[in-house]
Amino acid sequence: MLSLHTNSSSLAAMNAFDRASRAQSASATRLSTGYRINSSMDDAAGLQIATRLESQMSGTQVAMRNIQNGISLMQVTDGVLDSMSSMLVRMNELAIQAGDASSSQEDKLALQTEFNEMYRQLWRTADVTYNGEHLMISHVGETAKFYKPMSFQIGADSSEAMQVDFNEVQNYIGSGFRYTDPTDLVDLLTNHASQAIDDTSKAIEAMASARSIVGAVANRLDSSYRTLSNLLENTTVAHGRITDTDFAAESAQAVSSQMLMQSSSTMLKQADKVKELALSLLQ
Repeated sequence: MLSLHTNSSSLAAMNAFDRASRAQSASATRLSTGYRINSSMDDAAGLQIATRLESQMSGTQVAMRNIQNGISLMQVTDGVLDSMSSMLVRMNELAIQAGDASSSQEDKLALQTEFNEMYRQLWRTADVTYNGEHLMISHVGETAKFYKPMSFQIGADSSEAMQVDFNEVQNYIGSGFRYTDPTDLVDLLTNHASQAIDDTSKAIEAMASARSIVGAVANRLDSSYRTLSNLLENTTVAHGRITDTDFAAESAQAVSSQMLMQSSSTMLKQADKVKELALSLLQ
């Protein structure tokens, strides 16, 4: 119908131009930012999923740093135990030497002096701190407590915590330290060398068992780190599929929108000529 009041062709062309313009604007934004979702209006459901994934990614990264710190803590602990093992080996050597008949009383006294100093250094080494906290014991003496239960946060959720109780380590090491005060060592090598040999040998075995437990915890943390690394990679890919712009598809969409804008603009000009045609009929 030819009408002066209603130009349906013009309205259709204007609507087509508006749709193409909005599509062109959206494509330009996505190509500029690199993100498919730039507001909740772009994809409400996708934004919700992407937000959860982003939170999980961030938490996983922090958990991976926690694990690395935990591994460092275990490495420090193992280094301390290694030093203590070396001292116990030397103490065992001194006890074996003192137990031999070729060692005179003066030799045994000299060996006892070195044995006592090694003992004191042993406790000083055990009383090491890590990040301002006592790592192994709170103080020297018969009430000294080795270690304390530890909780390693190895995941983004509160349930993903690794509880480590070093009671077994404490039992192992405690069984090797029957001497809680230097006065216990006064005549150990001079009169009880055989006992010293047995005690230091047991302490060496206990220290090896303790190191084994610490190593197992470190390996478990390392395994957790590899698992989280794989999880982070896959989560990042999933997040990218939802939020990132597909440049190939979006570039094609931008070209299509631009062509539609041009064609609808041309048709809008043509539609405006309908009024001129209606007026020509009155001439």
